[in-house]
Amino acid sequence: MNIWQIDKLALFLTFFIPGFISIKIYDLLVPSELRNFPKTLFEAIGYSALNFAALSWLIYLIHSGNFYSNHGFWYFVFLFIIMFLAPISWPFLFIKLSLWKPVAKYIIHPIHKPWDYVFGKKESFWIIVHLKDGRKIGGKFDTNSFASSYPAEEQIYLEEVWKLKENGGFVEPIDRSQGILISSKEILSIEFFK
Repeated sequence: MNIWQIDKLALFLTFFIPGFISIKIYDLLVPSELRNFPKTLFEAIGYSALNFAALSWLIYLIHSGNFYSNHGFWYFVFLFIIMFLAPISWPFLFIKLSLWKPVAKYIIHPIHKPWDYVFGKKESFWIIVHLKDGRKIGGKFDTNSFASSYPAEEQIYLEEVWKLKENGGFVEPIDRSQGILISSKEILSIEFFK
């Protein structure tokens, strides 16, 4: 059996591409470990099969009768939806569904680490970082700030560093500061303020 024959290659790509697209989109949305390609191959084929099962009515419609000869343009539009647009949309739909309260109480949250959950919201916060050596660093986490995501080591970049009062209030930004990078190895805890 030669896998490089055009009909076998087309069949493989048909059952690989939609699932591979879904996996890649999901990995862009939810921090996760780097995937092992041989395992991903079978996952991709499985997700492609689910995609085709969900869209079997559309596949049947465009392959029945003379649909291709009568509606050539729409045939390729629907084929594009089946092969690309639907696989892109499934991860978004899964995440929305898994966060919906009636469903969320029955399944595990797709984001596994609180760090990724909080910083993944992309909200602005005032932050006080408590370091293991007893020091406190106050600052603003905003649009130009950054927090790493899993599987990378947790690090945070605060775009503004502020002087703190003894009781923890924010006084003023530190002059000429361009921000601060803090490694999780130094962090004991983080307080968030709106």
